[in-house]
Amino acid sequence: MHRSSIAPQHPAAFAGIIGVAQRDITPPVGIFARNWGAAKHDVASGVHRPLMLVCTTFRATACGEPLVLIGADLGWWKSAQDERTLREGILQALGLDASRLMFCLSHTHAGPGTFSEDAGKPGGEYILPFLQHVQAMAIEAAQEALASAVPATLSWAYGHCSLAVNRDLPEPGGNRYVVGFNPSETADDTLLAGRITDREGRVTGTIVNYACHPTTLAWDNELISPDYVGAMRETVETATGAPCLFLQGASGELSPREQYSGDTQLADRYGRQLGHAVLSALDGLLPAGKALIYQGAVESGAPLGIWREGDHAPSGCLQAQMAVISMPLKDLPALAEIEALWAACEDHVRKERLWRQRGIRKSLGDGTHADMPLWVWKLGGAFLAGQPNEAYSAFQTELRAQLAPAAVAVINIVNGYAGYLPPAGHYQRDSYAVWQTPFRGGGLELLTRTALDISHQLNAPA
Repeated sequence: MHRSSIAPQHPAAFAGIIGVAQRDITPPVGIFARNWGAAKHDVASGVHRPLMLVCTTFRATACGEPLVLIGADLGWWKSAQDERTLREGILQALGLDASRLMFCLSHTHAGPGTFSEDAGKPGGEYILPFLQHVQAMAIEAAQEALASAVPATLSWAYGHCSLAVNRDLPEPGGNRYVVGFNPSETADDTLLAGRITDREGRVTGTIVNYACHPTTLAWDNELISPDYVGAMRETVETATGAPCLFLQGASGELSPREQYSGDTQLADRYGRQLGHAVLSALDGLLPAGKALIYQGAVESGAPLGIWREGDHAPSGCLQAQMAVISMPLKDLPALAEIEALWAACEDHVRKERLWRQRGIRKSLGDGTHADMPLWVWKLGGAFLAGQPNEAYSAFQTELRAQLAPAAVAVINIVNGYAGYLPPAGHYQRDSYAVWQTPFRGGGLELLTRTALDISHQLNAPA
């Protein structure tokens, strides 16, 4: 094989104007924080680790319109209006089109309440001021990131971490699936790590995309916590000296092996496990602007193929598209019916489920379909696909397979929330994801097709 016929090997990368900023968004102790039906407490009694918000901005040129990517250590949205109010305030303050902002939640289950209608519950008086604080910190961080942005390169590397396992467990002796470690099923353990370096080679930020439910800490935990994400971030930031933005992947059926604990040391151990896997992936990256180039063969005891680092110019392509997918809904009870059932219910666990169902129905309306948004960004040699729901991992594995060699970051709980998106073949199961979701079977497959169609459009030659 001739030297010229072997393509240089380089990481998926984007070169442009990149800014990074970070803010602490830890809520006050005493805020309403009952996230589990089995919990016996209503309010947070302390803080395990601070909750953080990290913003990264991207421009093709110094005068170009930015893309703004925000990751926040928060759980999920119970109200479309609460999410819309927060996001629209950010868009207005930054003068952005809706297609150019992704506000991504880490999905911690040990965070504060974010539902303004819980104001009447113990500690509920802190919720609205907290949401206003998060919005202010997001705007402040984005403005700082834009103002301090410099020419930089974002390079991506895939890695693996065994933290995530399958959590759809067939219950012995029955037909029900429980939400717990299923050792008989393999899990998608892929992580995607991004490294941002300036022209001097200094690391100014990192991005971690990994799919695993932050459900280590559950009903026995009374502390505000980012769950495993906190120790992961500390591990990576200590090593790199730069802010780390976490993006929750398509983790619908993925979680840690041991979970539902009150032990914060377990969450920290998981975080360090993921953090070291991230650092391993980052250490495997070539320097920014470099590729491995085949030099030819040297005849020795064997013919030795020689690869050496050479210059490579990363792509400066930056594109964004937002689509709206009409998702068919199940035959759900109307809002008024759910509210009547909730008012008459005396069982706390059942009442909590009805309260969540009420929030979903109120967000989606009483129609037969719901409009679900999808964001697809192309950053040089990578794609970012974000959507509001809890997609199963088939979403990300299919996108990676179809869009290779591009790096693909798939993000759950972006700019909203409604429910799970399990594969169509799971809808005959008696499982939480199936009865929780408001969507009919086929939603995950529709989302995947739409994301692929958009990605191929953005990838097409101009």
